[in-house]
Amino acid sequence: MRNARQTRCFFRFLLPVVLMAASAGLMQCSKKAAENGRFKVALLSPGPISDAGWNAAAYEGLMLIQKQLDAEISQIETKTPSEFEEAFRDYARRGFHLVFGHGFEFQDAAAAVAPDFPKTVFITTSGNTVRDNVSPMVFELEQATYLAGMLAALMSRTGKLGAVGGMEIPPVASTFAAFEAGAKAVNPQVQVLVSYIGNWEDVGAARQAALALIDRGCDFLIHNADAAAAGVLQAAAERDVYVFGTNKNQNHLDPQHVIASCVSHIPQAYVEMARIVQSGTFDPKIYRLGMKEGVVDFVINPELRDRIPAEIMAKIDEARQNILSGEIIVPSKQ
Repeated sequence: MRNARQTRCFFRFLLPVVLMAASAGLMQCSKKAAENGRFKVALLSPGPISDAGWNAAAYEGLMLIQKQLDAEISQIETKTPSEFEEAFRDYARRGFHLVFGHGFEFQDAAAAVAPDFPKTVFITTSGNTVRDNVSPMVFELEQATYLAGMLAALMSRTGKLGAVGGMEIPPVASTFAAFEAGAKAVNPQVQVLVSYIGNWEDVGAARQAALALIDRGCDFLIHNADAAAAGVLQAAAERDVYVFGTNKNQNHLDPQHVIASCVSHIPQAYVEMARIVQSGTFDPKIYRLGMKEGVVDFVINPELRDRIPAEIMAKIDEARQNILSGEIIVPSKQ
């Protein structure tokens, strides 16, 4: 959960949007629930909400929207572009005010459906597609993976780090590029080896990919593979190497091997976006959410903190502050 300072930062980011007077066209696509019955919000997830990461965080956000905004909610797992478009259309026909497509891959379907349903707002979590009733929320997780790369490079005994991804899409590739940039910022000679398994759910394939990286000398791993990431954690435990969690705080999944987590506070971001839509003040644009907004964080596992030398921890803390101040510009492909 965010601390009070992070929460204040997040609201400072969103307050100008909430206070902005919407144009007549925007009001048409995001009327208050009071004018259209109960506020209705749906979620399209690309994988199971039991993944303890990307999809689980989105579902937590949907549940918070139900609780805090008294909304009617619905969720469906979709895997192909045709399913994305069909589900978007189905929810829009049923009068849902807001539909989240949870991932970069949903933006084309949202853009295709949006003109036919101007009273529904479609939000994708990643991407760069903006229409009158379509916007992406971009979680700048790269700021956290940059710090993870620094920590790994400073602690690695082999000078080799590994990354396992689901599919090679820009948001995932971007987190790994930032991880490598952070590592090379403190050790230009470090090697980062990346492996993609081609899907989000094959735990066995992710485990084998991680074991192969360890066999090549990688003693720190990072993943961005949704449900398949469980295989990366299994490999780290089997070979007794450190691994970084991503998207959610995953430190508790293996307290002896998950040394830190690169966290996006997705549930709170979902709620705040829903508030904007419900209030009729939606503004179509790219919503970029990072450390400064209190949405992204790098969380050290308290169980393993004493294994990180004090001088290394000081460098991580200094870099964190430099990211917040803008002195360090973390590379991004988003």
